[in-house]
Amino acid sequence: MATYCLTVARLQLALGHGARRLHVSAAYRAKAKVSMSRFEPTSFVNYEWLQSNVDIVRSRLNRPLTLSEKIVYGHLDNPENQEIDRGRTYLRLRPDRVAMQDATAQMAMLQFISSGLPTVAVPSTIHCDHLIEAQTGGVADLARAKEVNEEVYNFLSSAGAKYGVGFWKPGSGIIHQIILENYAYPGVMLIGTDSHTPNGGGLGSICIGVGGADAVDVMAGIAWELKCPKVIGVKLTGTLSGWTSPKDVILKVAGILTVKGGTGAIVEYHGPGVDSISCTGMATICNMGAEIGATTSVFPYNHRMKTYLEKTGRGQIAALADEYADLLVPDEGCEYDELIELNLDELKPHINGPFTPDLAHPVSKIGAVAEKNGWPLEVKVGLIGSCTNSSYEDMGRAASVAKQALDKGLKCKAHFTVTPGSEQIRATIERDGYSKILSDVGGVVLSNACGPCIGQWDRQDVKKGEKNTIVTSFNRNFTARNDANPATHAFVTSPEIVTAMAIAGTLNFDPETDYLTAANGEKFMLEAPYGDELPAKDFDPGQDTYQHPPPDGSSIKVDVSPKSNRLQLLEPFDKWNGSDLEDMNVLIKVKGKCTTDHISAAGPWLKFRGHLDNISNNMLIGAVNSENEAINKLKNYLTGEYGGVPDVARHYKANGVSWVVVGDDNYGEGSSREHAALEPRHLGGRAIIVKSFARIHETNLKKQGMLPLTFSNPSDYDKICPDDKISIRGLQTLTPGKPLTAVVKHGDGSEDTLVMLHSFNQTQIEWFQAGSALNRMKELQ
Repeated sequence: MATYCLTVARLQLALGHGARRLHVSAAYRAKAKVSMSRFEPTSFVNYEWLQSNVDIVRSRLNRPLTLSEKIVYGHLDNPENQEIDRGRTYLRLRPDRVAMQDATAQMAMLQFISSGLPTVAVPSTIHCDHLIEAQTGGVADLARAKEVNEEVYNFLSSAGAKYGVGFWKPGSGIIHQIILENYAYPGVMLIGTDSHTPNGGGLGSICIGVGGADAVDVMAGIAWELKCPKVIGVKLTGTLSGWTSPKDVILKVAGILTVKGGTGAIVEYHGPGVDSISCTGMATICNMGAEIGATTSVFPYNHRMKTYLEKTGRGQIAALADEYADLLVPDEGCEYDELIELNLDELKPHINGPFTPDLAHPVSKIGAVAEKNGWPLEVKVGLIGSCTNSSYEDMGRAASVAKQALDKGLKCKAHFTVTPGSEQIRATIERDGYSKILSDVGGVVLSNACGPCIGQWDRQDVKKGEKNTIVTSFNRNFTARNDANPATHAFVTSPEIVTAMAIAGTLNFDPETDYLTAANGEKFMLEAPYGDELPAKDFDPGQDTYQHPPPDGSSIKVDVSPKSNRLQLLEPFDKWNGSDLEDMNVLIKVKGKCTTDHISAAGPWLKFRGHLDNISNNMLIGAVNSENEAINKLKNYLTGEYGGVPDVARHYKANGVSWVVVGDDNYGEGSSREHAALEPRHLGGRAIIVKSFARIHETNLKKQGMLPLTFSNPSDYDKICPDDKISIRGLQTLTPGKPLTAVVKHGDGSEDTLVMLHSFNQTQIEWFQAGSALNRMKELQ
């Protein structure tokens, strides 16, 4: 195994440096056996500091604490005086590190450059995983991506080197797998510019998805704000076995809580059933917790995590975690805001979809449900991997299913793709023969990247608009997400079920009860899958794809060409002028589900994530217009003509007309992409008025100087018409908890006065007044 894995990549775990360097005792430093210098990658977690903060908070609250509370409150900026009330107060926190994927890192680093700061204040990394399109196979696709995205990769590499940010090159793997292998550990608090950052909860971490502006705050050494989360407990009893996998736990929980049931809460798994789940299996469950709107999810420290830490070169951390084990599990008698109980002995394999990740079905019933609803039964493509399910165990279980088919002379009836989660996983499954088995059964091994999961898929087997079914081990299955085809019915399930259905070629196949026909005509059933939790020979790290920043990057030049169509330096947004917002047009009244994919599509648009003006050409082009049930077609009330959403917005802006968007429930669910907030601000939007928001998107809007408002009475949504003029009153006296007023002038001359709720605290009000959080940061420098 390469020696760098213990010195550079595996232990880059500093608990902050610069202005907030923690005071670590000499005895503790000796025990950790690592350096604590400013940019040293082997700086160590300080459990003493965490324990001290937890003790302060516990004595103040005088009650047992959940694990979530221990880690979150243990990172308080001021544990002695912070007001703590779950679901109400805002916490000021000091996360340990920041991670950014390449699509969101572009805007985050552009904002950091605009801040004028010389270097990051906490350990931070950039991960190149989103810009690699799946076409023919891993090697060719990676080579093409390096050529097509050379300008962006060079920018991220040089910006990282200049400002002290580690850089994981294209081909390294998916950000969340890299974090699990290298940076997550029990008790750490990490924020990442991707909604599936909670993946790290499988290693006892509090890992939270945020927008780029939040990342900039933390990188700048500013305390990060988070509304004090409620805590949903999920008590697990029994034991996972047979075809039931960790994925089925979160598929079941998603069916119970729905896509917004976890909003504002951390989901904390506990109970005796936890010990039957591997560390990477726990990560799978936490990863997909994003689909229920949860702030994050977490598991308590146990022997599975210890073994994983040891296998990934972090035995030192495991030894210290053992010493502080009581800190890394919930207190006995702690209380949850909501409690769900799952008996793993009774849990059956599940499959969720189509079009939403919370539509849960037992695999045994999906065939009948599909027939009843007219969903295509034929599985066109099975896709395994992604940040949710690409562990060594996942690949082993899928390969055990594939091997049984090969032994009977069968291959997949459906197209089949395999996405390794990291270079380490790719190298190890290739060494151990899993890749060959999956290829022999008909699979195409793709790059160590996100690929089809985020729409980076040059799909050729069906035409756009053709109704079809795909089955994936991904986490998200919104309309058109994977292949830009709104007629694709995407279902999410475990890798082993995907493999079985790809072999059978149909949704109407339950491997627990149904038979396959071998090449010789005999009937046979697949045996329950099996896969080693971790490789017996240890991991093969593969190629070294990590670039550590130099000790001093001040002389490094970061160039952004003014002629580039991929990158664009940011101009500050205008400050609030001190007046109410009067007579704003309704740009669009959105009907139904509106995710960040609808607001700012991914896929081919990812190439513009570093160029705000160009990416703004995709603003809300996927949203359904309530006026005509059309997508990307609305009336321009200045000209009377119909046009695309971005075109009308640009015309309004050019003519000095401010506008608002009106939306439905859970507006902005899904990805953490802040472009869904930047684009409306850039094109002249001032407010987003909805029934309810998803957490990350609401924060992103505030960060960019927008007004995210909610109807005090959700039925007031029905009072808004497309030709209305809306004025927002009360901004001069905007204060936390005090509603605003919307005066709605209808086309017939009548008016409605509506109460608008908001969740601004005083700091966030200052962002609005300054024009953005970044503007406010500069004011305070």
